[in-house]
Amino acid sequence: METSCLLLLPILLPAAAAFALSAKALRNDGSRRFFVVGILLAELLFAVLCAFLVKDSLTLVRLSSDLCLMLSLDGFGKLFSLLAAFMWLMSGLFSQEYMAHEENRGRYYAFLLLSEGALMLLCFAGNYLTLYLGFELMTLLSAPLALHSQTDAARRGGLKYLFYSVFGACLGLFGFFAVYTYGGTTQFTPGGVMDPTACSGHESLLLIAAFLSVLGFGAKAGLFPLHAWLPAAHPEAPAGASALLSGVITKAGVLSIIRVVYYQFGASLLRGTWVQYAWLALALVTVFLGSMLAYKEKIFKKRLAYSTVSQVSYILFGLALFEPTALAGAVLHVVVHSAIKDALFFTAGAVILKTGRKDVRELRGIGKEMPVTMWCFTLCSLSLVGIPPLGGFVSKWYLAQGALGSGIPVFSWLGPVILLISALLTAGYLVSVSISAFLPGAAFDYSTVQKREPSIWITLPLLLLTGLSFLIGLFPNLITGFVSALAGTIV
Repeated sequence: METSCLLLLPILLPAAAAFALSAKALRNDGSRRFFVVGILLAELLFAVLCAFLVKDSLTLVRLSSDLCLMLSLDGFGKLFSLLAAFMWLMSGLFSQEYMAHEENRGRYYAFLLLSEGALMLLCFAGNYLTLYLGFELMTLLSAPLALHSQTDAARRGGLKYLFYSVFGACLGLFGFFAVYTYGGTTQFTPGGVMDPTACSGHESLLLIAAFLSVLGFGAKAGLFPLHAWLPAAHPEAPAGASALLSGVITKAGVLSIIRVVYYQFGASLLRGTWVQYAWLALALVTVFLGSMLAYKEKIFKKRLAYSTVSQVSYILFGLALFEPTALAGAVLHVVVHSAIKDALFFTAGAVILKTGRKDVRELRGIGKEMPVTMWCFTLCSLSLVGIPPLGGFVSKWYLAQGALGSGIPVFSWLGPVILLISALLTAGYLVSVSISAFLPGAAFDYSTVQKREPSIWITLPLLLLTGLSFLIGLFPNLITGFVSALAGTIV
C-alpha cells in the first residue's frame, strides 16, 4: 500500500466512529466513554504516522485534466493536523465529565468526531478545491456543537456561526475562480502559482480576489468586520466545543489564508499593494477592538470569546507582514494560543460545572475552592499576556521583531504599539480574575469555602495544556527552528 493512502485514515476513522455511536452496544455511558477516547487516541496516532511516513500526494477524484480532489502533506499540514488531533483528544477527555449529565451526549460526540474528520481533510488538502470542500464540511459539521443546547440563544449563536462562515466561504470561492482562471494550477505551490503572462492586465481583479479571500476565510478567524459570530456562539456551546471553536477551528481560517495567499496568489503579488495595507489595518483594528470588548465583558465565556477575536488577529497581522520572522511568530502563536485558549475555556467550563457561576464578578474566592483549576487559569493567562518564560512571550516577541524589521511605513511601529496595548488590556481582563479568585479581600466569608475541584477527566487536560505553554516558553528551540524553516519556504 502506498504511504499516501494513510492520509485517508484520520479523515475516515472519525466519520466511521461517529456512525458507530448509534450502535446499541455504545449507548451506555461506560462503553461510549472508552470508545470515544480510544478513537481520539487512535486519531492522534494516525496523524503522527502520516507526519512521519507520508511523502507523496493522493488524488481522490479527478473532475477534469486540471481539476481534482487531492490530499497532500507538507510542513504546515503536519503542524495543523497534529495540533488538531491533540486538542480534539484534550476536548474529548474534558467532555467525559462535563457532558456526563447532559442530554443527547451521543449526538454531541458524533459531531465532535465528524468535525475532526472534516478538519483533517482541510489540513491535508493539496489544492484549493479540496481546501474549500474541507472548509465547508467543517463548518456544517461543527455547527451542531454550537447548537447543542437548543436554547434560543444557542440557536441564534449557531445560525450566526453558519451565516458568517458560509458567507466567508463564498468570498473564498471567488478567489478560487480567479486562481483557476489566471493561475497555472490550483495545486498548492510555495510562492504562488500566478502566471505573469496570463495575469497581465488583470492585476486589479486579482488583488480584489485576494482581498476577498482573506476577508472571507478571515471570518472563521474572527477578522473584523466578520467577527461577531464568536461572542454569539461560544458562550452557548458546551465548554469542550467552545474550546475547539476558539482554539482550533478559528485556526482553520488561518491555515486557509496561508494556503491561498502564500501558495496560490503569492506574497510577491500582494506585497506593497493596497491589499496588504488593508489587511494589516483590519488585523490591528481587530486586535484592539477584541481586547477592549473583552475588558468590558462580564460574562466569563463571552470574555474569553472576545479575547480570541483579538488574539487570532495577532496571527493574521503576522501573516500580513510578509516577513519571515513575523510569519514564524504567527505560526508559533497558532500553537501557543490553541493550548492556552483551550485551557482557559476548560477552566470556565469547570467553574460553571461545579459552581454554576458564569459572571466574572461571581468568581471572588473561587481560587480557594478550585486552586488547581485556577492556578492553571492564572498561568495560561500570564502566558497570553506575554510574560516570560511562558510560550506567549516567545510568539509575541517574534511578531514584534518581525514588524519592526519589516520596514513597512507606519505599520512597522504601529503594530508593536497596538500589540503592547492589547497585552495590557489582556492583563486587565484575565489577571484581574485571578487576583479576585485568590485574594478575595478581608470582607470575604471564608466559612463558605468548599472544595470543588473537578475529576481527573478535566484536571488532566488542564495540566497538559498549561504544561505545553510552559514547555514552549522554557525550551522554544523545540519548535522555533521548525516554524522558522516553514516560514522560509514561502516568504
